[in-house]
Amino acid sequence: MVIRAKTAGFCMGVILALRNLDDIVEKGTVNGPIFTLGPIIHNPQVLEEYAIKGIVTADSPEEIPRGATVVIRAHGVPKNVLEILKERGAHIVDATCPKVKKAQLLIATEARQGRTLLLYGEDSHPEVKGLLSYAAAGAHVFDSQEKLDAIPLEEGRRYCLASQTTQDRRKFDAIATKLKSRQDRDVTVLHTVCDATRERQEETVCIAEEADIMVVVGGFDSGNTRRLVQVVTAQRKPCLHVETARDLPLEDLKRFPKIGLTAGASTPKHLIDEIHYLLEAAAEEPGRSRTSPDSAWREGGKRT
Repeated sequence: MVIRAKTAGFCMGVILALRNLDDIVEKGTVNGPIFTLGPIIHNPQVLEEYAIKGIVTADSPEEIPRGATVVIRAHGVPKNVLEILKERGAHIVDATCPKVKKAQLLIATEARQGRTLLLYGEDSHPEVKGLLSYAAAGAHVFDSQEKLDAIPLEEGRRYCLASQTTQDRRKFDAIATKLKSRQDRDVTVLHTVCDATRERQEETVCIAEEADIMVVVGGFDSGNTRRLVQVVTAQRKPCLHVETARDLPLEDLKRFPKIGLTAGASTPKHLIDEIHYLLEAAAEEPGRSRTSPDSAWREGGKRT
């Protein structure tokens, strides 16, 4: 039996970003290559499809020719990068996720009031780099309660707490509650975790409670997909992170009576459908018996 999450697959921000890119490709009005600054989304299969269509992924604004068309990735980019592109005369199509854009504007508003940003996220993630560029009054990035506790917050200084949009909502709420409980700190909390992220994580927890093992589909570089794996393993439930059907250890999975299936926000439906079909087919084969998962699955391991 396979229990598939209703929220699995593309979120609104990803759909809008790809629609922007598709519109440009289908209209055929651009002379020369179309560029994206960084991967448009974190899914290698989608990126391969666009590469075939002639979409070029640039790692820096300097790689984009003057006057070229460039699509800003769903994760957004730092403010200075936008300025560089404008100086180069690029035709900019901003496909930044609306939720990320809202977070940028909220942080900018607090920065103008002199608040230092405390940002819950991955410091190497492109979204985080973009958010930090709006923190004109200074910022600290942390990815755990322990790292936040190690930051020497100054008395009399004003802070705002925000999160990368794809972080674990429950962990962020716990961090916010603890931080606000300190009466000697002036902290404003910005609720920037995306609702789609929260709903996806909540549904994943519900399915994990019922399933014997969870399969999470999505790019290994996708932050929101990795977060789903973390949400499952936090429930002490075995979890398998795969990118495509090739990664499935079907013979091993036949031993689990109930398999939960979800996917990250940048995972195309056809990849989820293929994996769903294979899991259902495996479930119908005779000779299945329940067993304990291996250690890699206990830790949310991936198969490559």
